[in-house]
Amino acid sequence: MKAGAIRQALILITLALLPALGQAVHFRNKVPWQSRLLASEVVSVEQARSWGDSVMWVDARPAQEFESDHVPGAILLNEDSWNELLPQFLGQWSPDNRVVVYCSAQSCNAAAEVARRLREEAHLRDNEGKNCVFVLEGGWEEWLKTRK
Repeated sequence: MKAGAIRQALILITLALLPALGQAVHFRNKVPWQSRLLASEVVSVEQARSWGDSVMWVDARPAQEFESDHVPGAILLNEDSWNELLPQFLGQWSPDNRVVVYCSAQSCNAAAEVARRLREEAHLRDNEGKNCVFVLEGGWEEWLKTRK
């Protein structure tokens, strides 16, 4: 009887681990501790707000979340629809703007990835050639905490 119970327990444990292993393989490149943002690439809500109208907000969340609520004036630009949404972004972007990208939370890597891709756009530099693309520290969750 004991051997049968141990066997069943091992089968259950194995079955429980399969979805976790599947997620680990599927999301291996999207784990939050792999995001290596420099301090100069991250901005707080307060700092971004202090830039006033020179900020262009970019929402890197899925379209459904954007449609539900977003930073006023934000533009949707996510990896799922990058090719379709990038022309809209570029049509509104100005060299005088700083770009602040956000996603759901601090642990979300979508904003870091969208910001990285935007930085690769050679013309997304300010007049002095400096980086003008930042990731919002804490993401949408932090914005909600400090919303006025």
